Amino acid sequence: MMAVGKSLRIFLDKLYLTSGITAALFLILILLLILMQMIARWTGSVLTGAPDFTGYSMAASSFLALSYALNRGNHIRVSLLLNVLGRFRRYGEIWCFGVGSYLAVFFAYYAIKSTEESYRFNDISQGQDAWPIWIPQIFMCIGTVIFAIAFIDHLVALLFNGEHRIDEEALDANVE
Repeated sequence: MMAVGKSLRIFLDKLYLTSGITAALFLILILLLILMQMIARWTGSVLTGAPDFTGYSMAASSFLALSYALNRGNHIRVSLLLNVLGRFRRYGEIWCFGVGSYLAVFFAYYAIKSTEESYRFNDISQGQDAWPIWIPQIFMCIGTVIFAIAFIDHLVALLFNGEHRIDEEALDANVE
């Protein structure tokens, strides 16, 4: 049983890290797309669809970074309120992670539902690229599902181990 928990922990940590790295790669893609647009303008060419793909990359980066940022303590937290709770802080954290988990699952469910509808109705983007919109929406789905998993992961850790897995040093650095 212990080996399963340890291998699950390793898998989840790698999943969050991979999600963060992928988000960073999409940021690099944004840079490359902007550079390509600049070069195209200087040479009198047109790079069709680049603004649309830049937007898709920004959305993908944002959603894929959610779980990584949560684990590093970079999301807005209610630390001031939790510190005031004193000995009841754990109950406040359980409530916060419970509500956060519910909202993250809700968000993931509707992201998947929206993407499925875009696929079913064959929605096409309004830009020059005329790209099936469900393709960039997949990254929103992946990001929100990993985010929901991360929230539930922290809630379960808090319930069974007495503490969440968010990097405390990063939390303290963000408060200062």
